Amino acid sequence: MIVLPKLPDCLTNFCPEVGIVLGSGLGFFAEDMDVCGRLPYSQIPGFPTSTVPGHEGQFVYGELKGRKVICMQGRFHYYEGYSMKQLSLPIHLMHSLGISTLFLTNAAGGINTSYKPGDFMLITDHINFLGTNPLIGKGDENGLLFTDMSAVYDAHLRSQIRAWAKDSDILLHEGVYLATTGPCYETPAEIRSFATIGADAVGMSTVPEAIIARQLGIRIIGLSCITNLAAGLSEGPLSHDEVSQTADKVRDTFARLLVGSVELA
Repeated sequence: MIVLPKLPDCLTNFCPEVGIVLGSGLGFFAEDMDVCGRLPYSQIPGFPTSTVPGHEGQFVYGELKGRKVICMQGRFHYYEGYSMKQLSLPIHLMHSLGISTLFLTNAAGGINTSYKPGDFMLITDHINFLGTNPLIGKGDENGLLFTDMSAVYDAHLRSQIRAWAKDSDILLHEGVYLATTGPCYETPAEIRSFATIGADAVGMSTVPEAIIARQLGIRIIGLSCITNLAAGLSEGPLSHDEVSQTADKVRDTFARLLVGSVELA
């Protein structure tokens, strides 16, 4: 059973409609809102804290294009040593506040050879290579234990976003995201095998959050920023600095894409 921490009244009374999880190097987006307040994770009893560069570690909530939005400016990862139950806590918390739509963003390595750093990909489906699942354990009142995963990422909203991006001259791919535990990057042999089973991009997040959100009946959109080519496809070694640098280069386009997507939600 998930026990949610007590939150300040200013947040519980805010009643957000949309939740956004901001991936590595993408936290700047939260500042584009008309910010109403901030809540550092460190001030939430029993809440995990972000330990990875590029993840600020706070909730930022406010209004964006007339929508009430709450952003996770920094997410948690399995490789940080947190349990799957801990990774699911923020999604349960945002659900309890009232969100009906969740945008999951991430920085990802491109496996599809038509992708290049700085591209964006709408997630159509995912492959769970984490070796575990946040639903493992006793079922409770939070949702179905045997959750259907045949349509995790909302097709109708995806089609609207795709059309909007085309009209806005933003190149937007659609593809399958594969999640590994990290924290090391994948080997070239692993990338070749992932391509064989249908993965277009690879990362170390998003899937646990998507599973929980699906269980809770939240509408989900996944958006990857392709920050690097995956191992064996790039000329040099992979690094977190490259991820952050690429995310920074495309920040304006990413912000425009996400603002347009939220407006459609």
